[in-house]
Amino acid sequence: MAEYLIVLNKDEDTISVIDVDTKKIIKTIETDYNPHEVVISLDQKKTYVACSLGNKINVIDNDSFEITKVIEHPDFNFPHGLGLTKDGKKLYLASTYSEKIFIIDTETDEITNMFPTYQKYSHMISFSPDGEKVFVPNIGSDNITVIDVKREEVITHFPVGKGPEGVAVHPNNRDLYVANQDDHTLYVIDLETYSVSHKRKIGAIPVRLVFSQDGKYALIPNRESGDLSIIDTQHKLKDMVRPWEIKRIRVGVWPGGVVLNPEGTLAYVANNKTNDISIIDMNELEVIGRIKAGIHPDGIAYLVK
Repeated sequence: MAEYLIVLNKDEDTISVIDVDTKKIIKTIETDYNPHEVVISLDQKKTYVACSLGNKINVIDNDSFEITKVIEHPDFNFPHGLGLTKDGKKLYLASTYSEKIFIIDTETDEITNMFPTYQKYSHMISFSPDGEKVFVPNIGSDNITVIDVKREEVITHFPVGKGPEGVAVHPNNRDLYVANQDDHTLYVIDLETYSVSHKRKIGAIPVRLVFSQDGKYALIPNRESGDLSIIDTQHKLKDMVRPWEIKRIRVGVWPGGVVLNPEGTLAYVANNKTNDISIIDMNELEVIGRIKAGIHPDGIAYLVK
């Protein structure tokens, strides 16, 4: 079994396929213009890459590491956030400037549905752990759109902080964590009431948010401050239990995409302006190495095959 990092180098229009064991690039794939976000199919056979300024989705065969299909649509306008349904049969895409959601059949790689959010700059896709809802941060509207997966339609919107971008539902399926880049905050949202249960200042310009598999930590890269906020989601202090930033780890310049290995022992952070990947030991919460990538690495995924 081999393990790879799939790293999008958005300012040279390439993907670096990096062997996790050797920490070396084994292949460079040329993509369409400005690859931003990436997701790997549940069977690990295909990789989907949103090429935002090229207004295309590149579909890559993970055996050959070759682009086998390009998905296009007249209403793609900065296609960005990607996410898979729980069964892996459908791919959701947020197109930022057209402010629309596209749904793609992952067997045929054809678009089967599309609809507007009616919000400004719909940017990312995050599924609830039960697979029933999708949460879309709208950077320009300072809110989150909620989509019903079964009905494939918008069911509500609710306000958060300024410029929300990083979004993920905690594995408990009760709390939504939102990183707001314009006011440098983390909001924790109660999903029963869509109200803010916790609010924390973190680093400057938080842009992504990823949970460890056990839900113990939320990892938030802060673009302008060049660090990674580690949030203990059940921090205990003086008989209180609450989300708390327990450490801020210095990484490279302009950190962006974050991914963990399947065991949850290592995290990898793509540093846009130092053209490398920081490796973080999740037991010690320390940087233990760097891996070279291409120019402006951002989106990142972990492939096992």
